[in-house]
Amino acid sequence: MADRDGKFAGDNPFDIVRAWMDEAEAAELNDHNAIALSTVDSDGLPNARMVLLKEVEDNAFVFYTNYTSAKAAELDHAGKAAFLLHWKSLRRQVRVRGLVEKEEGPQADAYYASRSLKSRLGAWASDQSAPLDSRASLMARVAKVTAREGTSPSRPPFWGGYRITPIEIEFWADGAFRLHDRFRWRRENAASDWTITRLNP
Repeated sequence: MADRDGKFAGDNPFDIVRAWMDEAEAAELNDHNAIALSTVDSDGLPNARMVLLKEVEDNAFVFYTNYTSAKAAELDHAGKAAFLLHWKSLRRQVRVRGLVEKEEGPQADAYYASRSLKSRLGAWASDQSAPLDSRASLMARVAKVTAREGTSPSRPPFWGGYRITPIEIEFWADGAFRLHDRFRWRRENAASDWTITRLNP
């Protein structure tokens, strides 16, 4: 596509995402890897929340969470999700839609081990999305977990990653007079070639 140059140039959408994230890391004040993750519940009611994108693989995106959480239940039920990366400082965004699978092997173990000790213990202590009596009761659970798990806790069996393999990625950049630039990459499945389309703003 002749006019897909500059920040939109490239033959691999994952390389473009990585390049944009590198720019955002230098420009955003906090959490350049924050994504607005969208799911639907068993009734089809949408849900959205911010999580941190931890890995951009060669063909997918990975984040981590508690498998007993509301988001995990919705991901497991639908097997599909969408997310949005938005960088106000760069005036750019990336929209992703795709298929979901768990990442609960050595890769999840390695990421868990890379987290701070307090975050690792917190993963054990939090019954994510369940009602909580008080912050004091949460901190009491953290103290119990700390006594039980020590300074080298293993990854909880109820905590791990999700991999989103996209079938659609859209790159958006702000344009003068609200005439934004949008390019949609779409494929039938993870093994298919991408089709790239410029969209109206």
